[in-house]
Amino acid sequence: MGLVAAISKHTLEFKKPATTSRGFYTDRQIYLLSIHNAVNPNVVGVGECAPLKGLSIDDRPDYEAELRKLVMQINNGKADDFNFNAFPSIKFGLETALLDLKNNGHKIIFQNLYSIGRMGIPINGLIWMDNIEAMKEEAIEKIAKGFDCIKLKIGALDFEKECQLLAFIREQPGGDKLIIRVDANGAFKAGDALDKLNELKRFNLHSIEQPVKQGQRDLMKEICRLSPVPVALDEELIGIHHELDMQRMLEYIQPQYIVIKPNLVGGFVQSDFWIKQAEKLKIAWWLTSALESNIGLNAIAQYAAGFNSKIHSGLGTGQLYASNFTPYTHIRNGFLWRDMGNEVSDNVSSPQMR
Repeated sequence: MGLVAAISKHTLEFKKPATTSRGFYTDRQIYLLSIHNAVNPNVVGVGECAPLKGLSIDDRPDYEAELRKLVMQINNGKADDFNFNAFPSIKFGLETALLDLKNNGHKIIFQNLYSIGRMGIPINGLIWMDNIEAMKEEAIEKIAKGFDCIKLKIGALDFEKECQLLAFIREQPGGDKLIIRVDANGAFKAGDALDKLNELKRFNLHSIEQPVKQGQRDLMKEICRLSPVPVALDEELIGIHHELDMQRMLEYIQPQYIVIKPNLVGGFVQSDFWIKQAEKLKIAWWLTSALESNIGLNAIAQYAAGFNSKIHSGLGTGQLYASNFTPYTHIRNGFLWRDMGNEVSDNVSSPQMR
């Protein structure tokens, strides 16, 4: 007898609207894919399938129908027929569920020092778009909590005010040593992108993610060549499935960094391909979550820990929701740690919302 799969639908509600230059989110629809072996229904693996509205290539009206089709195929032993390239977040969820099942359904996705609570992961403190005063307060709070790397979303507010915010952060005690990343989410226009990047140079930024909208390879290549601020590709990676295409894109644009989101690029195997190609071309990289619940965040954190990277990951998004599942992580002094008491506390076939 083979595998048995099922899905359950959940809505995550943000504590406050999560704003980017593309718009804002007040809630997020996700699906949990649970899988067990027919001969042992008490051991269940769970993965998160969660397209990100307005960004994922699988943000489409037939998503739930296709996910149910996959469940039927798994139950009939024919899952190889599914078009995973069109649904990267489903592939991520399936990989997570199968790895969880392999490790006896205890939310251990990858076995390493982090997953047994003996190592923390350095992460950036995320400051979401808000009014400038609120962003100043959040930055001060992140510094006080021990973060030595913070990331700000920019591009939706007045650019001069955003520069004033960066100057304010640099003026704080310890601000001169702080690693600061910014993420424009493609907000800059071709005509003013380099002018804005030259303005940002004075703040000694670590990097800027996706300064212009993805899909403009000639423009992005020129920006990476001329920008005084190191450029990280983010959305640019979405929808590229084959290693040769990954290699060609990176060779052509030649970014300083890439940002890998397993949920958006198609799971852990695809993330491995991106890392392989980046390292071959001496392009630095880091991993980040993409507004997953605590289920998806737990999986990505364990994956990230396996590389023992000194570059800060972007894994602090689990605290954004008013409704979420039992946390498997906590943040201490700018490091993400695994909570060891929660891996078996949930009913694994239906994790409990909090």
